[in-house]
Amino acid sequence: MAEAYIIDAVRTPIGRKKGSLAGIHPADLGAHPIKALVERTGIDANAVDDVVWGCCDTIGPQAGDIGRTVWLVAGLPQHVPGTTIDRQCGSSQQAVHFAAQGVLSGTQDLVVAGGSQAMNAIPISAAMLAAEPYGFSNPFNTSPGWVARYGDGILNQINSAEMIAQKWGLTREEMEAFAVASHQRAQAAVDNGWFANEIAPMDELAADETIRPQTSMEGLAGLRTVQEGGIITAGISSQNCDGAAAILIASEQAVKDHGLKPRARIHHISVRADDPVWMLTAPMPATEYALKKAGMTVNDIDLFECNEAFASVPMAWMKELGIPHDKVNVCGGAIALGHPLGATGARLMTTMLNALERTGGRYGLQTMCEGGGQANVTIIERL
Repeated sequence: MAEAYIIDAVRTPIGRKKGSLAGIHPADLGAHPIKALVERTGIDANAVDDVVWGCCDTIGPQAGDIGRTVWLVAGLPQHVPGTTIDRQCGSSQQAVHFAAQGVLSGTQDLVVAGGSQAMNAIPISAAMLAAEPYGFSNPFNTSPGWVARYGDGILNQINSAEMIAQKWGLTREEMEAFAVASHQRAQAAVDNGWFANEIAPMDELAADETIRPQTSMEGLAGLRTVQEGGIITAGISSQNCDGAAAILIASEQAVKDHGLKPRARIHHISVRADDPVWMLTAPMPATEYALKKAGMTVNDIDLFECNEAFASVPMAWMKELGIPHDKVNVCGGAIALGHPLGATGARLMTTMLNALERTGGRYGLQTMCEGGGQANVTIIERL
């Protein structure tokens, strides 16, 4: 049976809004972990078959197939192609899936997968905002077919986060406690050096600058809600930021040919979808599907990563599936570390891989909510 192995995974530090990476060109941001990956693995870059790269809002300096551009900007061989994936927040997790599928099919042996997002240069949803002069501020509500099925309301992540909190009985205070824990866990990871192996310092930035260890229940309680009458605030939401991550996926033959030492094996990959109006609930059915498909249960998984787009998303997911918080996002999540859209999937996998090695766990499961009501699930086995 064919296997797809993770040889190594590396990421940039995460730069906060208007932070240290704000002036970096998106192509240079993405090139950085790729260069580090090639150097760390000692792989012959000429042998790479493809670069599969996640990125959202591919306009301006992120346009023109940035998956191809980041490889070239890294100074690597011109004959290696690249492609760009947009599955919204799950783009780089999907990039890993496509890379693994290429290897598992026997058509490729070495693939660089990952993603990047320069949210200071290109704000979230910039592509939709750029379409406003053409009447597409909401790209769906001008479609008769869409309106007939889902109505003409504007799809809104905040609305979804609010609906999830209400349906699963989550209070603002509970979500604020979750946010405080995210910052505390992330700071503990920094203090204990747990991120050291996964971060390739960039310029003078060697650590994530999004973490706010001083975050308190009192401080969060004083924040205004995003919507009048709601309970979601900026403090229980993911941060806009800049970042990139890259992962080398290899076949068994490539491992032998290049003398590589795999760190993990891709055990399962799948993607499912749910109601696009609710938008953020898909990790629940996607996780159930993945576990059933893999013949596993929640108890078989040692560590989980569920993206903290909003606190209500992983909290409802844990509540619905009976997953203990002490196994989820053990180094903090996007509330503390930030959510550089196209890079987050690969960043989560990089962090999960290192956490499995540190704790001696065998299986890790990663999932995240994605625009359109979608969710990828990846299960990896530490080797």
